[in-house]
Amino acid sequence: MMLNEPIAVPIRKGPPRPQDAITPIPASASSHEMASEDEIGDTLTLLASHGDAISMYVPGSREPVLGRILSVDPELPHFVMELNEGASLPPGKITFVAVLRTAKLQFRLSNTDWDSLPGQPQLIPMTFPETCAVLDRRSSERVETPLGTSFTAVLELHGIDQEWSIYDFSLGGVGLHCSKSQAKGLLKGRKLLDVQFELDEETVIVAELEIRFTRAFRSFLAGEQIHLGCMFVNMTPETESQIKSVMDHLNHASRTR
Repeated sequence: MMLNEPIAVPIRKGPPRPQDAITPIPASASSHEMASEDEIGDTLTLLASHGDAISMYVPGSREPVLGRILSVDPELPHFVMELNEGASLPPGKITFVAVLRTAKLQFRLSNTDWDSLPGQPQLIPMTFPETCAVLDRRSSERVETPLGTSFTAVLELHGIDQEWSIYDFSLGGVGLHCSKSQAKGLLKGRKLLDVQFELDEETVIVAELEIRFTRAFRSFLAGEQIHLGCMFVNMTPETESQIKSVMDHLNHASRTR
């Protein structure tokens, strides 16, 4: 955990909906493999704690079976998959796809019969995969804002001036934190125009953003919050140069602390 990462209690999501389905990683994508049992266990545990959607693909089908990871036991090692009500898995190979933070994850398991727990047809115990493909969806280096700073994003939303905290920066986008009430109507794909990034007394950058994902978390200090992962769009060379300068400054500051 980074020093400036908020202490959060995950808010577990409900059963995934059809729109939560995640497509498999393309064969041509530059993914890398996670092969450490400990890393795989930690990843599955995070997916379980948030209740993130798991899309399960049967060979020859484009329609996934949806579910969530209910629990993880790293000692066995195994985990329990909770299928959506009425869903089932046919015998054979299954491709599992999920998204965790800025990465898409994919692994395969095979079983001649996906036996459920006694009396609980939606709960299926599974062993850890030997490997897991990881595709980082953020192509640019990211730097987190240093502890003790007050970098903010100022914008007008619903006719009201808003001020959100900046969590991290990259040449490709920015992570923002706001309250649940401020995030009303902020769905994936929405554009945010003329956002002013106030980085210190002298540096103000104006840019256009597109929301790429949202995630709820609870801060002990601020209560229920929303993390917005945003991508810069229609960025001018001047703005890109300004952002690169800020990132260089933050990187230098982190190395000298």
